[in-house]
Amino acid sequence: MLTLQNIAYRVDGRLLFEGVTTQIGARQRLGLVGRNGCGKTTLLRLIAGRLESDEGAILRTRGLSMGLVDQEVPGGPETPRAAVLAAHRERAALIAEAEGAEGARRAEIEARLTEIAAHAAPARAARLLAGLGIDEAMQQAPLADLSGGWRMRVALAAALFVEPDLLLLDEPTNHLDLEAAAWLEAHLKRYPRALVVVSHDRTLLDAVPDGILHMAGRGLTHYSGNYTRFAKTHTEALATASAQQSRIDAQRRHLQGFVDRFRYKASKARQAQSRLKAMAKLADVPIVADERTPDLRFPEPAALAPPLMSLAGVAVGYEPDRPVLRGVSLRIDPDERVALLGANGNGKSTFAKLLADMLRPERGTVTRAPRLAVGYFAQHQIDTLEPEGTAFSHLARLMPDAAPDRVRARLGAFGFSGEKADVAVSALSGGEKARLNLALISSRAPQLLVLDEPTNHLDIQSRHALVEALEAYDGAVVLITHDMHLVQLVADRLWLVQDGTVRAYDGDLADYRAEILGGEGSRRADSDGRESRPPPARKAARQAAAAVRARQKPLKDAVAAAEQRIAHAQDAQRSLQAALASAAADNDAARIAALGKELADARRAEAAAEGDWLAATEALERAGPG
Repeated sequence: MLTLQNIAYRVDGRLLFEGVTTQIGARQRLGLVGRNGCGKTTLLRLIAGRLESDEGAILRTRGLSMGLVDQEVPGGPETPRAAVLAAHRERAALIAEAEGAEGARRAEIEARLTEIAAHAAPARAARLLAGLGIDEAMQQAPLADLSGGWRMRVALAAALFVEPDLLLLDEPTNHLDLEAAAWLEAHLKRYPRALVVVSHDRTLLDAVPDGILHMAGRGLTHYSGNYTRFAKTHTEALATASAQQSRIDAQRRHLQGFVDRFRYKASKARQAQSRLKAMAKLADVPIVADERTPDLRFPEPAALAPPLMSLAGVAVGYEPDRPVLRGVSLRIDPDERVALLGANGNGKSTFAKLLADMLRPERGTVTRAPRLAVGYFAQHQIDTLEPEGTAFSHLARLMPDAAPDRVRARLGAFGFSGEKADVAVSALSGGEKARLNLALISSRAPQLLVLDEPTNHLDIQSRHALVEALEAYDGAVVLITHDMHLVQLVADRLWLVQDGTVRAYDGDLADYRAEILGGEGSRRADSDGRESRPPPARKAARQAAAAVRARQKPLKDAVAAAEQRIAHAQDAQRSLQAALASAAADNDAARIAALGKELADARRAEAAAEGDWLAATEALERAGPG
């Protein structure tokens, strides 16, 4: 379907990669991984034809359609649903042409519209947008009213709607919450065509790809299987290559020792020359190793007695008498590890700001331990860094009483050793800015870290370093992230932000994932065969799930009935299209007119069924997770 032959590309004269050769087949799903800055996004743009390579060739099957998600959907009066529908250019063009077409051409247009399921498109667009967290109200609002993150979701929905032969996705989960990321993962697993996804989301890379393309050392290597299999194979290959290189080095040292001893001894001169030739033949083993990931170390906080913080009947918001959250009664103890669940817009960031003392409660009480320091990480903080400042100048400002050596030592714990501490922020990568922000928010050695999407700019290796740093950290952590793998590794408690409050979630991440995907899920047993949740909790969960299913059953039945009516209407249209084409070939005007009326009736039936489907779906969403 698509072949890359010895591709090379340079940026400002610097060779980014060379000799890149691979093939992408129909229905193949590939993950493209590598360190930040190695050229993954550039390679996607080359594949999509938006850039031209300096060397090599890209061979594409004739008629191959490709979709690369734009970085942002422009604003304007157009609605998200209209933007998604407009992305299918053939459908839009055929609908426009159909208004003035007659006879055989009209029949051809109608046949093609039926073939691409054009009349069911509004319902499908609505489903895609809803899966990405854009509810009915937002689908009908102007794009100009949406933030950049929500527009990115619209762009993603548009690409999924078109279903190109080759779908190219660049960090598709970065602007999603955990709920939408789980939905996207499930959708991509069912994607009927080929795709290449650049991602640092370990969960996505394990679930979706059947192969991994690894960019390192200016080259590209293909591995079969998902990311976990790639990581194991790649690590083993590096270990084997390293061992082989060690053997070669040892042999070279032995030969060099012989030459050094006997080079100038006449009786051994011939042997020495032979050893020199043997050394020349000992080629080094090419070891492709990624750039070393800096270790991260949070400063050790002073011990405080529990609880660090307790909340009783708290209401908080941004406008008087209009709280975003209410009735919040929770406590945070030292060494707590909590992940916040809940869709974007439910109030997770509001709750994080409350914990960080950036919002004061309207009602209730928040009791903080004396001398409690909170480190709060939010994505917008990266954008507020002074471009002309350095890592040293930023941290020194927050540690005015510390000696320069102490400031530099603290920066070294976040990967800014030596001259790196004096590099201007404007020259730092996104990942480096994120690490600097972690250093800044922990400058007071806080007992509580509140981390709101800390990994958006971190590659997989840096995310692993963050996990290790949090494991070694002696304070408490409250985490907001779309990265399920990070939640699994860090959190031992889950709190759900939903329905205007925050409460402990009675279940684990597998349960929550099953809920948001509409399934019941199954419990995973520990290695010794024991279930990971005690029996009373499982029983309560089963009872709660049964109650939810009973409440939702009539609504699910209504959705299924509407979908069946849609399918029947579409079948009728296909039959009528075939009959219409036959009548057009016979130039039977009377029959064309009669069939046209029946076709219009079938379309009206489909439209009515779609309306019923949308109404039932919205009612099902209001009924809560199930």
